[in-house]
Amino acid sequence: MKTTPHHSSPFPIIKKSKVVHAGFTLLEMVIVLGIIAMIMGGAIFVMKNISDSGAITVVDGDFASIDNALQAYRNNAGNFPSGQQGLMALVEKPSSAPRPRRWIQIMDQLPKDPWGNEYVYKYPGSKNRSRPELICYGKDGLEGTEDDMSSQDPR
Repeated sequence: MKTTPHHSSPFPIIKKSKVVHAGFTLLEMVIVLGIIAMIMGGAIFVMKNISDSGAITVVDGDFASIDNALQAYRNNAGNFPSGQQGLMALVEKPSSAPRPRRWIQIMDQLPKDPWGNEYVYKYPGSKNRSRPELICYGKDGLEGTEDDMSSQDPR
């Protein structure tokens, strides 16, 4: 009868194996961080253009909102605020002529454009003299530059 060798040692047999170290080297980390930085830089550049587009949308929304308030003013007062009275006639009762027949406060405060500037009010408007005109001087805040927007511009 054959007997198989039997190991009766109290210590288990340990086989030698290769030790694998998991992780990244410093060079790999620098490369990955560089790639992430390039992606973020590109995303920020693209988002800047989206931000400008969003600002234009805000201006269009403000033009519509203020125009509705001006229509309500005209329905109560009988006329649009004069150029001298301006948009403040929507917030405070005008004390100069033409005085409104009936006046109610239509807005609590006047909105500012996305760049923190006040909208310019002209009545009569420069393109349609029977309607008020709202003007936003755009990102640069300067009159007469290519980023100016008017409520009387075609959309």
